[in-house]
Amino acid sequence: MPIWELLDQSRHADLRVTRAGDSTRHFAQIVADEFLQAAPYYPILFTKHPETGAFYAGVVMGVEPGRNLLTTDGLLPDYRPADLERQGFFVGDDGIVVDREHPAFAQTGGQALFESDGTPSVALKRVQHALQRLQAGIPATDAVIQRFLAHRLLEPIDVTLNFDDGKPLRLEGLYTVSLDALHALPDAAALELFRNGDLQLAYAQAGSVRHLRTLARIRNSRLAEAGA
Repeated sequence: MPIWELLDQSRHADLRVTRAGDSTRHFAQIVADEFLQAAPYYPILFTKHPETGAFYAGVVMGVEPGRNLLTTDGLLPDYRPADLERQGFFVGDDGIVVDREHPAFAQTGGQALFESDGTPSVALKRVQHALQRLQAGIPATDAVIQRFLAHRLLEPIDVTLNFDDGKPLRLEGLYTVSLDALHALPDAAALELFRNGDLQLAYAQAGSVRHLRTLARIRNSRLAEAGA
């Protein structure tokens, strides 16, 4: 059961946060403000919330739940999405709330949340920035997605990955921007998307899909290593 507590320097002076849990995350939500930072490293795709059916964006880091193919020694070597940075932390009515039972909090190792003088540590400042980015970015991203949907730019993407062990994997429930639909837009619609900054995001997302091949290659090489 989660143990929710309002973040407090005196109560949580010894609490330490770790990134070790990244190795079990195969997908993380991102906001539009992160697209350009994430696109050089991850496939960015859209999916739907299982409960609401609303679209949201995320980065794919593995092809199977519970396995991140991009971590090295348990850590991501490149851009770390805000959704990972804030693991174990949430925004409450009165401030930042922590879930003491979340695996982001380490019994040993990790980084302290507060300096010896009680001020926020570098680790906590990263969390605060991530929470602020998500809080502002989620409604902004929802608006971008609604504009994409209004122009019928999102389409399902069929992802079937074949491996040397003969067992293909199919990734379902994922969507991408259709460049064909984008290029067929009337000039006025394209100009509107450009002025909103949506065109840049659409091309960044569509171009990032190529990283799915990287994930397949990494998994295939690990299968070969395991079988050697």
